[in-house]
Amino acid sequence: MGIFKRLRDLTVASVNDLIDSMEDPIVMLTQYMRDMEVEIGQAEVAVARQVALEKRFRQQWEEAAAMAAKRDRQVKLALSEGEDEVARRALIDQKRYEARAQEYEALYKQAADAAAQMREKLAELKDEFYKMRAKKYALMSRAQLAQAKKQVNQAIVGFCSESASRGFARMEEKVIRMEAEAEMSGEWRLVPPAPSAVNHDDIDAELARIKASLVGQGAEHHKKEQGMNGDALNN
Repeated sequence: MGIFKRLRDLTVASVNDLIDSMEDPIVMLTQYMRDMEVEIGQAEVAVARQVALEKRFRQQWEEAAAMAAKRDRQVKLALSEGEDEVARRALIDQKRYEARAQEYEALYKQAADAAAQMREKLAELKDEFYKMRAKKYALMSRAQLAQAKKQVNQAIVGFCSESASRGFARMEEKVIRMEAEAEMSGEWRLVPPAPSAVNHDDIDAELARIKASLVGQGAEHHKKEQGMNGDALNN
């Protein structure tokens, strides 16, 4: 039995938490005001009915009292004229109207007291309604402000979260890598071309050609010097 009770209590608590999380203060406050307006409307109808009942009992009391007074005059008139039987019947009616007037008077007073109490309760209910309405606007403003603050704070937390920081760091690294790649792509024009493979036979042939040229230039120079020397001797 204890386990079932705990399960029931847990279920009720879970349902209450779910309902509490689903309640929007602004919506609920508006609904509460509507409920109070309905209650006030019902109370006004009840008061109106009680006031109408009060008026009806008063009217019946006044009519019965008036008939009793009329019968009293008829009794006295009949006795003065010696009509005892007429006076007797009039007196019986007088007593009946007087009893009825007393009943209606009592009912009227009860209805009047009830109507007065209901008017007082209605006035209290309306006063409470006006206070709650003023409080509703204040609470709605506070709820809207709190909701706006919550949204801002959630946005700030989202921006400052670890995942966002990691994302920004990753994007920064990517930008740095892109900048480096861009610089490297512009430097290839400044780098001299890599030497191609060297053919040693070509090198040897080039050296022989250069050597032969130098030898030829030296022999020509030697001939010129000899010629210049012979000219000098002849002179």
